[in-house]
Amino acid sequence: MIFGEFPLAECEGLLLAHSLRLPDRTMKKGRRLTSADCQVLAAAGITKVHGARLDEDDLDEDAAAGAVAAALSGAGIAARSPHAGRCNLYAGERGLLTVDADIIHRINRIDESVTVATLPPLSAVRGAAVVATIKIIPLAVNRTIIDACIAQAEQGAALHLLPFQPQRAALIVTEQPGDPQRNYIAAVTSSRRRLEELGSHLGLVQRCAHRTTAVTGALQEAIAAGCSLIMIAGSTVPKDRADTVPAGIVAAGGEITHFGMPVEPGNMLLLARLGTVPVIILPGCARSRRTNGLDWVLQRMLAGLPMAAEQIMAMGVGGLIRSPLEADDDDRAVKPEPVRAPVGRRVAALVLAAGSSRRMGNGNKLLQAIGGVPMVRRVANAALASRCTSAHVVTGFAADDVQACLSGLEVKFAHNAEHLTGMASSLRCGLAALANDIDAVVVLLADMPCIDGGHIDRLIAAFDPDQPRIVVPMKAGQRGNPILWPRALFAEMQAVEGDVGARDLLRRHAEQIEYVTFDDDAIFADVDTPAALTELAGRRA
Repeated sequence: MIFGEFPLAECEGLLLAHSLRLPDRTMKKGRRLTSADCQVLAAAGITKVHGARLDEDDLDEDAAAGAVAAALSGAGIAARSPHAGRCNLYAGERGLLTVDADIIHRINRIDESVTVATLPPLSAVRGAAVVATIKIIPLAVNRTIIDACIAQAEQGAALHLLPFQPQRAALIVTEQPGDPQRNYIAAVTSSRRRLEELGSHLGLVQRCAHRTTAVTGALQEAIAAGCSLIMIAGSTVPKDRADTVPAGIVAAGGEITHFGMPVEPGNMLLLARLGTVPVIILPGCARSRRTNGLDWVLQRMLAGLPMAAEQIMAMGVGGLIRSPLEADDDDRAVKPEPVRAPVGRRVAALVLAAGSSRRMGNGNKLLQAIGGVPMVRRVANAALASRCTSAHVVTGFAADDVQACLSGLEVKFAHNAEHLTGMASSLRCGLAALANDIDAVVVLLADMPCIDGGHIDRLIAAFDPDQPRIVVPMKAGQRGNPILWPRALFAEMQAVEGDVGARDLLRRHAEQIEYVTFDDDAIFADVDTPAALTELAGRRA
């Protein structure tokens, strides 16, 4: 490349070094001058122009930037068209950016004409966010330099996006007498925002006493509801592995993975596991939306990276986090947010819990515990853990006892005074209680305690409000429960009589059924007899 000031008579084909403002137009830097351009410049009285004349082996700045960007593109990361010697790389979806710093350093050391800048390693990014930029400093670069950059880029995955894996999360908030309500609101609001920004869903929110036994019970409920991530906001943060909340995790059969982290704010985070489900005891700073150690743990965990003691202990360098001062204002007046925000479709959950348990003998079978959690509470928690936008429970027999069993849950009740006439009356009662703006309802039977939030969410995911169909779970050619019903059929459902539910509607509208295949028996497992209860309780103990 030859760079310099050229007489106008020699400027055809020249790359313009600097933008030129003319009376009626602007010629941008990097423009390849044509014969017509030279005539315009001559008319404007310009006799000399700064620019670059390319040799045969040169690439102009856009072609060079585009070539390096293409070599650095990888899974989840793509380049857009270069402009003015710059080419940006963008994230294809939400995720965590990994960077092979050695490759980037080697490219930047090849020649001063090529620069690559990236976000810091393990940055959380949204879809369409810029994750790296390639800038060619001069107007053109010799092809051998670009070939050398490409060779280094091909040594490995210099840039890689790890998509966030959606999780169904539970938040347990422990409380002591005198704790201010704002603590609960702040814990729920900040946790929900964090999870939603990473593509996950805070479904089940539980409040319990700050006691070991209460924490153990809440953990059992979260596991039964199908939650794949559990967070605990304690009334006080633990001071020892044997403190109240960690002891509750161990009593539930869990194990403590690591206590503390070399990150400030966030030092007091505790990481544990309950089977395969990660459990995080939140540090006190997690009630704030300012960045802290919890954000790093969640981002890496949801991106599928290992998260155990070794990874926690390696966070110290750079672990002193300093957020902008203006972020303080976000936490001064925390307001409650809707607990059940819709995600693309508004589907209500309707739990039918009015039956009189005739075949079970004395008492109400729905109050019997399976895996330490009463049946009706397991089903209600499953509804809350799902992406349903509301949860209603229809009571009838032993209504006061059922309501007491569900105390503290974010459910609404509808009492069926005619419950002895059969399931149809409970269905009518529940449908009448639903909001007018929902798109569909998932009808759950309270004596099917193996259903969890994952089963319900698969039905919701198969439902399209623009082409509403009945969504039915199936295994090996056999239909099961629960069933999702579109609003268009509510009127017919309210006309059903007897104790067979809406079975006849399935026959009548067979052409409108969308089947979802399951590989477990939860969609069949109900409890009608003492023997069935004993057998199921034994499997879930």
